[in-house]
Amino acid sequence: MSSPVVGRFAPTPSGFLHPGNLLCAMLAYLSVRSRGGQCLLRIEDLDKARCPEHLTRQCLSDLDYLGFRWDGLVLYQSERTKHYEQAFHRLIKTGRVYPCFCSRAQLHVSQAPNRGDTVYVYPGTCRNLTPEQVHQKAAVKQPAYRLHVPDETVTVSDRMQGRYTSCLSNNPGDFILRRADHVYAYHLAVVVDDAESGITEVVRGMDILSATPCQIYLQKLLDYPTPEYTHIPLLVDAHGARLAKRNQAVSLAFLSKRHTRDEITGMLAFAAGLIPEVYPCTLEALIPIFSWSNVPNTDLQLPQAFLTE
Repeated sequence: MSSPVVGRFAPTPSGFLHPGNLLCAMLAYLSVRSRGGQCLLRIEDLDKARCPEHLTRQCLSDLDYLGFRWDGLVLYQSERTKHYEQAFHRLIKTGRVYPCFCSRAQLHVSQAPNRGDTVYVYPGTCRNLTPEQVHQKAAVKQPAYRLHVPDETVTVSDRMQGRYTSCLSNNPGDFILRRADHVYAYHLAVVVDDAESGITEVVRGMDILSATPCQIYLQKLLDYPTPEYTHIPLLVDAHGARLAKRNQAVSLAFLSKRHTRDEITGMLAFAAGLIPEVYPCTLEALIPIFSWSNVPNTDLQLPQAFLTE
């Protein structure tokens, strides 16, 4: 018998959910439900300063309003520090972890890459500090901790994007595992959570594809299985502008003032190629007709009528 399919949706509540988030949630949900699998919800609130409680509550309320029904308890990354700490100490034993005293401002480091961002490769500034130098620097500044990556090529076999290959030393170079404020970084937390939750498939936006080789390398070091990846095209408006928090995309609160829940679901399903025209429908009605073969591998366009007053 084949193993059960377990997927997840993992929003970061640093802003209101927008149509791009909702489309990703829909495809992740339908992918596993169409095969009788489980879909989990994880709130990626590692940085509590960026993820206030009211946005977390609104995220949960929005997903409930649209009819998502999750399996198990909601997982909060802010409550899982001990799990990341255990994995961090396992990585230290590999001899590949070192303290870094460089500032984010100096190096333009991004925790979670997004398409269109400039990629900055860490130059290894602190990689070969002597114990004496580390001691001197630590007396005046708390270090972050980085993982020394090899000059090794990692290939992602993606359901939609095919083979994506990246050399770790060139993209992104040695990456952060724990920040100077002791907050564990995106890559480590995601890998630990996926493994401990038994995730077998990950559906997320194409803007995260470039981060996946780092996560696969961490899975290898920690002896974790690698899930199946599907990086979906991004959702854009009629002018090709990406619908994302950074672009002040419309929220569900905006849409729900003008459209019913089933109209919003139908709009997203049409944008994803799941139905031939826009009409009201429910998540449950989409489960038996879902197929990845219907989802185009180009930017998905939201009908402009749903975005205008």
